[in-house]
Amino acid sequence: MENDHKRAAHAEITVRASRDSDVDAMLSIYRRHIRHGVDDSVDDSGTPEPDDLRDRRKNLRNTRLPHLVAICNGEVVGYAYVVLFRKRPAYRYTVKHSIYVHHQYVGQRVGGKLLQELIDTCAAAGFRQMIGYIDSDNTASLTLHERFGFARVGHLPGVAYRHGHWSDSVMMQRSLAAGSTEPPPPPPLSRR
Repeated sequence: MENDHKRAAHAEITVRASRDSDVDAMLSIYRRHIRHGVDDSVDDSGTPEPDDLRDRRKNLRNTRLPHLVAICNGEVVGYAYVVLFRKRPAYRYTVKHSIYVHHQYVGQRVGGKLLQELIDTCAAAGFRQMIGYIDSDNTASLTLHERFGFARVGHLPGVAYRHGHWSDSVMMQRSLAAGSTEPPPPPPLSRR
């Protein structure tokens, strides 16, 4: 097992859009995060079923929001996606992201590859801000986000209760493209 892990450190990691055939692997990664992970957005109730994840993928695809997987040696080793930060129109240029990495691939560039692809895809789509909520004990994720230009913009004490204790959450934010330095382009003219 250790040799497999060492080989993974040198194997190529690719990122692509998720497929329905990836759902079981994504759920396996997610369920492990529920049981053992340090993650602000995960709790131990309401574990999604495969159809739930397929529906989420379909909805994100219909709204043109990225839902990605990282592949190493033909296996799904992580996944990531964004959702709109808020549903009201004023927030339409801001997304909130989530990234989940297989526990055997933590520290193997998977999170960075997924995060870079989310940043690039969202910037190209015209989004201006990206936000993440990270458990304050998850130093690996906090460090990764800082390396990719995210700043700590908020600290939410005691907002999550899991594994028998209260956890804090750190809100991190990064500008995309022109960020808030200029207004967004005007909406396209509607066809009549």
